[in-house]
Amino acid sequence: MALGRKLDVPCSDTSLIRGMWEVRVKKYRQRQKKEQERIEQSALPKIDQQWQYRIYCKTLQTKELNLLHQYLERSTLTDKQPSTEAEQQDQKDPEQTKLIFQLDGDQWMDFPRELQWMTYLKEWHVRGTRICRLPEYLALFTQLTVLEIPKNSIAELPPEIGKLTGLRELNVSYNRLSQVPPELGDCENLKKLQLTGNHNLSELPFELSSLKQLVHLDIAENKFKSIPICALRMSSLQLLDLSHNCLADLPQDTDRLEQLVTLFLHNNNLTYLPHCLTKISTLKMIVVSSDELNCIPTRLCRNPNIKFIRLCDKRASAEKKKKEEEKKKEEEKKKNRWREPREEEVKKDSGEKEFIELYIDSLKDRETVPESTTKVSISCLL
Repeated sequence: MALGRKLDVPCSDTSLIRGMWEVRVKKYRQRQKKEQERIEQSALPKIDQQWQYRIYCKTLQTKELNLLHQYLERSTLTDKQPSTEAEQQDQKDPEQTKLIFQLDGDQWMDFPRELQWMTYLKEWHVRGTRICRLPEYLALFTQLTVLEIPKNSIAELPPEIGKLTGLRELNVSYNRLSQVPPELGDCENLKKLQLTGNHNLSELPFELSSLKQLVHLDIAENKFKSIPICALRMSSLQLLDLSHNCLADLPQDTDRLEQLVTLFLHNNNLTYLPHCLTKISTLKMIVVSSDELNCIPTRLCRNPNIKFIRLCDKRASAEKKKKEEEKKKEEEKKKNRWREPREEEVKKDSGEKEFIELYIDSLKDRETVPESTTKVSISCLL
């Protein structure tokens, strides 16, 4: 080879190649998504489901089959009065009364197997059981509008919950959640979300910011140290319950909640309230604990249009520090202590929350409220 000879090496811009592949990958994913939607909308899954149900019924004896039909009829009937306008409209149709599933009692360890064939249901009301997880076939219930599962042993919400796009109400209070899946943000029709009193819940995923229709958010009795960022981006929020948490302060942009009407902040570590709360023109009620508060905007507590309720508990404030110290010691001990995976945990009591809600409801129709209210605990010995 001659030394002076030049070699022609093909060159190309890597950014162009990368751009071409990104376009191809994007188109491929779009085709996959359309194919998945086509399969979900087709009648094949329903036909397969019906055949599976028929095969299962063939294995049952006559007595068991009759009991199954009686159970399905009994479990779908309810005397519960509708709580929303949509449900009141549904009541006109007698067939709509069979679209509610109810389950309660600590004898239940799992959902009944027959539930997977009842995908026409619109509401689940499961309460006070020992069920620790939701079924794998939850995504099949695309018509579900209300999922109420409080006071169970549920440790996590599956990602499939994001496929319940028609969901309007979700109540997972007093369970054992330590986190919330970001897929819940896909339920854009959600209007009421209750996550009260869970195991170790301290944050919410940013993806929940897409819940623009959410009106009611209850995250009381958890371990939040600040208001979740996603909550400040829920533009339709009217009620926010942050009571019984570990809040030390409120962000200066809390006034982003332009439609906020009710704000619960009692039983936290707040020492002041930010002035930005006075900019929320829709605000009608604030509930705080005044044991540690030393700075409150005058315009906020003296506004005749706002019911500013202070809950005082002098005895509790003196004992609070002792309890915090004892908690820290117990937590350190628990970290070093070996625990069995099946060890039962004590469920939180919702009695105090129900009492506070009843008391506040009694104040809504009053023109004036007490300057401060002392919390009273009542115990009955039967």
